[in-house]
Amino acid sequence: MLPYDSFLAMEYTLPKSERLHAEKSIKELFEKGSSFFLYPFKVMFWAGEGLEESPNQVLFSVSKKKIKKATGRNYIKRRLKEAYRLNKSLLPPSGLLLGFIFVGEAKMSFGELEPKMKQVLQRLPNELSKNLGKHDSKN
Repeated sequence: MLPYDSFLAMEYTLPKSERLHAEKSIKELFEKGSSFFLYPFKVMFWAGEGLEESPNQVLFSVSKKKIKKATGRNYIKRRLKEAYRLNKSLLPPSGLLLGFIFVGEAKMSFGELEPKMKQVLQRLPNELSKNLGKHDSKN
């Protein structure tokens, strides 16, 4: 069993400072960011200039067209937030804007979503390095 202090060292929280809610930042993410698809997510990401000092910020979106009832959308968003919160240590600590757009089926359980979230978070550093390489070659 781990001592209590080691649990405090692990940051398993998702404070408001790590949630993407500023309209300007969301607009930047969708205009300047890159994306990839890994079912059941479309993942938008952007590592912009001036973001190095701020923590990673994340946005969760579930389509009203796919899941009609708000309770169903909220159910999925709660599970997405939980899966991200538990596995965000797989990402670099700062400088990213992330958007997770859910495109899967309405009733996916946490057991189905968490492994997919881990796959996305493990793939993201590779996608970032590819993306940075493209931008460096343009300059």
